[in-house]
Amino acid sequence: MKCPYCGFVGARVIDSRPADDGSFIRRRRECESCGERFTTYEKVENIQIVVIKKDNTRESFDRSKIQRGVMRACEKRQVTMEQIDELVDSVEHQLTSSMSKEVSSDTIGQMIMERLKKLDKVAYVRFASVYREFKDVDTFMEELKKMINKE
Repeated sequence: MKCPYCGFVGARVIDSRPADDGSFIRRRRECESCGERFTTYEKVENIQIVVIKKDNTRESFDRSKIQRGVMRACEKRQVTMEQIDELVDSVEHQLTSSMSKEVSSDTIGQMIMERLKKLDKVAYVRFASVYREFKDVDTFMEELKKMINKE
C-alpha cells in the first residue's frame, strides 16, 4: 500500500473491521516510513458481464431476463419458483465463476437449455422453440425426436 503522505510503499495494518453493512472492510494503516496513519476500504469487485447478442450488439447481463424466459417456459408446469431461482442462480454462478467478461447469448441459451432438460422436458421444448427460433412444425418435430432418441 502506498502512503498518501510520503509515497513510501509499505504500511502495516493497525485495525481491520467490517464497515457499515459488511459489504466492505475498513482498514486503518500506518506508514512504515513516516509513521502517518490513513484509512483504506476494501471491497469485492463485481465482474460486469457483457452479453454479445445474435446481431453482435452488446448489453449488460440481466439476471431478470433469464428468469422471465425460464418462467415463461415453465408456465402451467409443475416447476416451483424455488427451482426456477436455483436454475437462474446456477447459470449466473457459472458465468461469474468463468471470469470471462463477455459471453454470447448463444452460450447462455445453451446453459439454460441443459438445465431445463433435466428439470422439465416440456419447459425445455418451449424454451428451445423460442431460443432456436423454430420456423415450422418440422423443425419442432426434429427437436422432439432428438430429445426422445437421447432418452
